[in-house]
Amino acid sequence: MSEKVVRLGTRGSALALAQSGMVARMLETAAATQGLDWRVELVTVRTQGDTSRAALSQLGGVGVFAAQLRTHLLEGQVDLAVHSFKDLPTAPVAGLRIAATPRRADPRDALVASNGMSLAQLPSGASVGTGSPRRVAQLKALRPDIKTVDLRGNVPTRLGRVRGVQVAADAGTSPQALGTGADLDAVVLACAGLERLGLAEHISEAFNPEQMLPAPSQGVLAIETAQELDPQLEAVIAQVNDPASHLAAVAERAVMSTLQAGCAAPVGTYAYLVHAGFDYELHLEAGVFALDGAASVRSRQAVTLGGVDLAKACHLQKAAELGQRAAQDLLAQGAGQVADLQAVKERG
Repeated sequence: MSEKVVRLGTRGSALALAQSGMVARMLETAAATQGLDWRVELVTVRTQGDTSRAALSQLGGVGVFAAQLRTHLLEGQVDLAVHSFKDLPTAPVAGLRIAATPRRADPRDALVASNGMSLAQLPSGASVGTGSPRRVAQLKALRPDIKTVDLRGNVPTRLGRVRGVQVAADAGTSPQALGTGADLDAVVLACAGLERLGLAEHISEAFNPEQMLPAPSQGVLAIETAQELDPQLEAVIAQVNDPASHLAAVAERAVMSTLQAGCAAPVGTYAYLVHAGFDYELHLEAGVFALDGAASVRSRQAVTLGGVDLAKACHLQKAAELGQRAAQDLLAQGAGQVADLQAVKERG
């Protein structure tokens, strides 16, 4: 049997390559269990988000990282693409679909600080870097005295901005896009990215969802493909799907789409499964936060999923409805007055 090559599109950053390499190995293993001799080849695609030094809101939000990959998919230059799910706009793209979501990594946000300090230990007026309005808003709620600094670049670049933290440079981002110098007291990054890069040792503090609600689908990878797939490829991809992660991502992203909020909106979500007898319950926490940290609204919702087969299409629909219900509750509590969601959408 001759070897088959499957082309997997990926960004060129260290994190993207680590994530895509992980998925490639999962797919090769899944193919082997079906008696298939497949090799998954990474095809690196440089995106505008990797080469521009402009703020994400000016570039069009984090969707700028996915656009070029999606073009390659639509043009048939790659067979599938791997994204950080939170980098994808909630609006679907004609001709493409999310075929699988591997098991979710740690969804929490992490503080990396000088001398391993926690947020509470940072000195008054400390400078904390982040490119996320969601993180800024929640940091300000926890520590109104700190100074937040807009931050660009990939994970190693951001870590290198913290005084006393030394990591190898990331060749996946153009030097023109990077800030330089160890000028910050701390940065906030996703736990998942740090762990996938083997950099979790630098985490000073991981925030629980009560302290800082994560971004919708943070820690989840999305395998995107054309609508119509070769049946063998479809079957192999299905083997790496984790239904629980898919349900959580659907619920969380439904909050964003129902709020009609942009990807840079100060919105946090966290969905998780709980055993309930012979069934599961999908729980969802969601919040909208004022950028100055002075106000917020939160919603907690849950839905029962009958049976143990989490991959059922009806469960995905229930997850989406759960997110919609949470968003409607947030709006009823005045989310539109807490944060100008439409203005954020236009910027991001």
